[in-house]
This record gives sequence, C-alpha cells and structure tokens, in this order.
Amino acid sequence: MHEFLSSTVLLAAPIFVLAGFVKGVIGMGLPTVAIGLLGAVMPPAQAAAMLVVPSLVTNVWQLLTGPRFLPLLRRLWTMLLGFCAGTWMAAGTLTGNASGRAGMLLGLALMLYAVFGLVGKRFHVSARAEPWLSPVIGVATGIVAGSTGVFVIPAVPYLQALSLERDELVQALGLSFTVSTIALGLVLAFDGTLLASTAVVSFAALLPALAGMFAGQWLRGRIPVHTFRLCFFGGLLLLGAHLAIHGWLH
Repeated sequence: MHEFLSSTVLLAAPIFVLAGFVKGVIGMGLPTVAIGLLGAVMPPAQAAAMLVVPSLVTNVWQLLTGPRFLPLLRRLWTMLLGFCAGTWMAAGTLTGNASGRAGMLLGLALMLYAVFGLVGKRFHVSARAEPWLSPVIGVATGIVAGSTGVFVIPAVPYLQALSLERDELVQALGLSFTVSTIALGLVLAFDGTLLASTAVVSFAALLPALAGMFAGQWLRGRIPVHTFRLCFFGGLLLLGAHLAIHGWLH
C-alpha cells in the first residue's frame, strides 16, 4: 500500500503543478487539466476522486476573494441545485464498469470545451431567459460532470454570457466549481470510489496544485493571456482527441 501511494503521488504531483499553473494564469482549468492527463493513465473516476481536495480548496479560495458572494448565490442558486441533481443522475456513467465509455465521454467533453475556447465566440443571456435557463444549464453541467468528472461545459460559457464584471465572473466560477466539486465528491464517496487511500493522495496533491497556482498568478501579468489560452486550448483539443479515440477503441 505504501509503495502504491508513493508511486501515485509521484505521478500526480507534476500533473497538479501544471493544472494549478493553468488555473493561476486564466482563473480556471485545474480539474480539466488534471482529469484530462490523469484520465490517460487511470480510470476517470479514480482521477476525479484524486481531484476533490485540490479542487475544493482552490475554488473556495477563489470564491472567498470576491466581493459579491451573497448576491451571486441568490442569482445562481437554481443552477447550483441543478449541478447537484445532474451529477447524481449521471453518477453511474463515471463510476460504473464502462471505463472506456467514460474515457470517451471525457475526451469529447474536453474537445468541445477546447473548440469553444479557440473560437472565442461570446453569447449573451437576457434577463428574461435567465430564470428558466439557469436550472437547465445546472442539470446539463451536472450530467457532464457525473459522466466525465469535468464540470466546465456548459456552465462556463453560460456564466460568461451573463455580462458579469470581471471580479464577479471569477467569483461566480469559484462558487460554481465549489458546489460541483462537493456534489461530485459525495457521489464518489457514496459509490466507494473515494477511498481512504485516494483521499491521502488527494490531500498530498494539494501542495503541488497550490504551488502551480501561485506560479501561474505570478506569470499572469508577464505573458499575453491570449497566447497562453491559444496554447492551452490547442493542447486540450489534442488531449481530448486522444482520450476519445482511446476510449472508443476500448
């Protein structure tokens, strides 16, 4: 058991440094990068379980740094409930025996997210549509998260379409990712995927994730964000294609 934990931590540490770095630069991407890379060498459910602690801590931190927590909570609560409902609805896909199917779905989700990021098209959600669209987006995002472990589609494009101020958007992303992480963590714990050994690795991954996040924040003002986003989404597209093809073949 000790050798297994040591080898897993050594494998996960550089991945979480990179994932934290991406989050530090562009304000999101930690779960996407971590699950995408870990999913290439282990079942997506195990990768998602390892992500729980680093994702929760970094997103709570991001959530608490903003000035409008309560107004955002009042505005987005139906979407957040949708996250929980959708995650529970789709939990069997990620934690079941069909790991190839989960890997294929993860790859497709990453590819969709990458294409959206590369195109850079922005949408706008009207005040009239928001009350009924928020829970729909929440359920859809929860289903994607419960199936793949990645909770960015379609929540991130939707939040970007709400015309939030920059600080509000960052805080809204932190709030959304925090609730999504908790919902997914509960599903994994209930299913038995989040075991004590996985929890140890998840806690151990926190320091590399934070180190990468600090480095990314330091570098954020020193490189063109557009250039970094282009490289990030391009790499994500290739990774998603690899996972999708590998999952389909298996």
